Amino acid sequence: MFDGITLTHDEQQQAAERIHVLMAQGMSSGEAIMKVAAEIRAQAAAASASEE
Repeated sequence: MFDGITLTHDEQQQAAERIHVLMAQGMSSGEAIMKVAAEIRAQAAAASASEE
């Protein structure tokens, strides 16, 4: 789901909390999961690019 990205327990908790917030704002669970996953991928790509 995260293209080989490994999350710590705390990062997983933060992602779950973000999904819950988005759902509370009216977003469907699927949309919220896709949005958070995209954010995590973007952060991982930015971190990877800054390491090079």
